[in-house]
Amino acid sequence: MITLQHILGLDDSHLVACQQGHHLQAPVAQAFSKMQKAAATEGIDCQIASSYRSFQQQQSIWQKKWLGEKILRDINEQIIPFETLCDEQKLKAILTWSALPGASRHHWGTDLDVYDQQTLTSRGQSLQLIQQEYTDKSGPCYELNLWLDVHAQDFGFSRPYCAYTGGVAAEPWHLSYDCIAQDMRQSFSLDGLKSAIIEAKLLGIECILPNLEGIYQQYILNKGQA
Repeated sequence: MITLQHILGLDDSHLVACQQGHHLQAPVAQAFSKMQKAAATEGIDCQIASSYRSFQQQQSIWQKKWLGEKILRDINEQIIPFETLCDEQKLKAILTWSALPGASRHHWGTDLDVYDQQTLTSRGQSLQLIQQEYTDKSGPCYELNLWLDVHAQDFGFSRPYCAYTGGVAAEPWHLSYDCIAQDMRQSFSLDGLKSAIIEAKLLGIECILPNLEGIYQQYILNKGQA
């Protein structure tokens, strides 16, 4: 089984369980809990949609998208007809919204996706993790988005994909605990990533490996911060 020791020198021992069965590094979980309580005093129900993901979890997402079993969207969040894509186009479409297994910031235990659960529930809606939920004034996570703009940094969090700069699409839901995430990023091994992709026999490997250096620069190093 592929572990993150290939790429980051880490195993699951760097994680603790937190709310709703999610896992984060202990200082991140503590900082999030403080932020969540502060948001609650202003009527914002900040909950975790996604936190730590193993290599295998990210691989499952990747494989389903590569096979057309999950929807692919363009940068404007419009659904792309899967059958119209060549492998290079498919690779770009997936990377716009989903990281390569081994290259996701969610592996680090420092990054998480958040949403306003109470507002969604009161409206009878389910979370899609699309921008309009956060950026449209009528969106269920709009008030949360505004609150994070002002307060996330007070608790040590940034939003690495707050703007689209040619790599990953803007993800207003994605938070990163900066002081530890920087260490994780410095520990990242491109050679380890390549080895893990080969060992896992990742779907699309024939397209991925010749483009891996470019993927590393465009979608891993390139944080979408304005």
